[in-house]
Amino acid sequence: MVGAWVIVGLLVSVAYPFLRDGTPVAAVFYNSFTVATLGAIVAGVRRNRPVQRVGWYVFAGAVGLRLCGDVTYEIYRQVLHLSPFPSLADAFYLGAFPLLVAGTLLVARGRLGRDWAGILDAAIISGGLSLVWWVFVIAPMAADASSPLLQRVIGAAYPALDLLLIALVAQLVIRSGRLTVSLGLLTVGMVALLVSDVLFQFMPTFAPEFEGVVAVGWLISNTMWGAAALDRSSRAPAPQPELQARGTTATLGRTRLALLAACTLLVPAVLFVQGLMIGPGKLNWLAIGVGAVVLFLLVLARTAGFVAQVQRQAGQLEELALCDALTGLPNRRVFEERLAGSVAAGNAQVAILDLDGFKDVNDRLGHAVGDRLLAVVAKRLAGALREDDLVARMGGDEFAVLLGAGSPGAMTGIVERLAAALRKPVEAGGHELLIGASIGSADGAGTRDAGEVLRRADIAMYAAKAAGGGRHRGYSDDLDARAGEQAKLGAEIRAALDLGQFRVVYQPIVSLPDGRIVSVEALVRWEHPERGLISPAEFIPVAEQNGLIVELGAWILRTACSQAVVWRNEFGEAGPQRMSVNVSARQLAEPGFTALVAEVLAWTGLAAHQLIVEVTETAVFGGGLAVQAVKDLHELGVKIALDDFGTGHSSLGLLQTVPVDILKVDKSFVDTITMAGRHAVIATALIQVSSGLGLMAVAEGVETAEQAAELYRLGYRLAQGYHFGRPVAEPDFLGTRVAVG
Repeated sequence: MVGAWVIVGLLVSVAYPFLRDGTPVAAVFYNSFTVATLGAIVAGVRRNRPVQRVGWYVFAGAVGLRLCGDVTYEIYRQVLHLSPFPSLADAFYLGAFPLLVAGTLLVARGRLGRDWAGILDAAIISGGLSLVWWVFVIAPMAADASSPLLQRVIGAAYPALDLLLIALVAQLVIRSGRLTVSLGLLTVGMVALLVSDVLFQFMPTFAPEFEGVVAVGWLISNTMWGAAALDRSSRAPAPQPELQARGTTATLGRTRLALLAACTLLVPAVLFVQGLMIGPGKLNWLAIGVGAVVLFLLVLARTAGFVAQVQRQAGQLEELALCDALTGLPNRRVFEERLAGSVAAGNAQVAILDLDGFKDVNDRLGHAVGDRLLAVVAKRLAGALREDDLVARMGGDEFAVLLGAGSPGAMTGIVERLAAALRKPVEAGGHELLIGASIGSADGAGTRDAGEVLRRADIAMYAAKAAGGGRHRGYSDDLDARAGEQAKLGAEIRAALDLGQFRVVYQPIVSLPDGRIVSVEALVRWEHPERGLISPAEFIPVAEQNGLIVELGAWILRTACSQAVVWRNEFGEAGPQRMSVNVSARQLAEPGFTALVAEVLAWTGLAAHQLIVEVTETAVFGGGLAVQAVKDLHELGVKIALDDFGTGHSSLGLLQTVPVDILKVDKSFVDTITMAGRHAVIATALIQVSSGLGLMAVAEGVETAEQAAELYRLGYRLAQGYHFGRPVAEPDFLGTRVAVG
């Protein structure tokens, strides 16, 4: 509807100059479109029901007054054959100006915002243009003694009221924020009206033959106003005050700065141009002087506002630089500055706290709950300290405490108070959370380096976390040696990945009782050039801690899947039906892990159902991203095996939340299965659980024929262990099978 109206309006605007202005046909054509504009505005208000409907009705009143002026003008000219200037038509035209401005301001109320900088910019622009308009148009009209007084007054009134339009258009154009379609159309209409009004002041004198062309601008303004009322954006409510305060601060960009500079230079420009036209002795000194003073005061106010804004923002930046936005605590920068002073004074005592299980809270309940938890913890920590002590958030879920004073043993008491403050449940996002912290402490003995004190406390904290969490550990020299070994091993893992020192071996998983290899489990081995074969139990935890397990695990996955395809092509039905790959909790927490698995399957050509991903109970116990990753893999068609089943937190409960296809019964239940009495009860119960749920059960760690026979008797049909084959690079798929007697 809006588009059709604009097209019709533009066609009317283009056609009008060809109708010969001043003829009855042209008058009816022009006024008919003004009536249509008035109808479009009223129809738009009734259809869209804008919040500022009073403004639209005031605006419609202005259009109605202009219509009355146009009709009266044509009656004088066409019927009475009298000069329409001055006449009653001028009363209608002049009366429409205040209504146009008032209506536009009411419609734009709220959207213009309290943007004082923008208002000053608009005042500077309109002030400079008004000076030019006054000196070259209004003043000459008023001073023309050859015309009757009434004609001079009315003639000067039009350009004087056009100053209102100049100020209004400047405010609409210079405003901050996004312009709605409706308000943008209103602005375009006001600009078209202003341009035609300006041209109308000069056309009768300089180009009377083109006087009718001026009406094109008025027709375009009617077109835009009708479209503005019809557009659905006219119903948009005014922005909320808080949004205005946040988003309507005008900035001095290059374009705006150039525009303001040009307007302030209009004063000397007017002096120069008028001096050339009429001579220095006839300059309008009063108008130019008043204009210069007004522009100077406006620019001064704008500059003062800009300076105040810069100072305010500088203060905010300084506050942000020293304060953690989430918790309100001092940040790392403040802590390190205070720590440096304490170290120099020789009384530095520092504690580092890291929340236990915080990642699980974020994964399971979302970051909003995690943020709320951090804010509550920060408040409790601050409340547990003495007046001279300092607590700061170092980043993530890590906090640091600096004691203001006290004996070397004061830290123990402070740590106890901190731990007690964290024992109470935390209410966050409708959840009652229990949270603990691993705490490491250190002092400045033997050093004058603040960074060294912080490093010692950090190492002690990691030692406390490695010991099970929820503990306090003070720094000692042996922690450095232990941390050094882990750091060295981590660097060697990095080098081993780059140099290709890792190997993948495969342990058979066989069917019972025939001992046929049905699948294999991929296991990683590290052949160190100097230290020989390094046990996975030694390097896997370090890789988990430093994150290299993600890269190592991806390499194992690619290698194992590629090898599975090779064996399938080489051995056919005699080869392994499935490839089983272990996946760590750290890998499952990676956002793109499922995509990685899908990419590897597509790259190698291995079918999804031929891949088994083995996860431990502890990896998925906390829920969150790990469980979601398992679900995504299962939807992909990948089989899920729960490794070391029966040894975790809540094995049976996991079967209700995690999509599982295979249960791998832990070796601890297999070792004593041949002994009399109650030793086989758990193994029996687990095979019954798996059978009842329609799952496959694999008995791990089978080392003797007697164990294999007993497992088969209990109902197990899949097993793995040294009795059937050790992990090797190339299992013997075609060799003699180890059958169960």
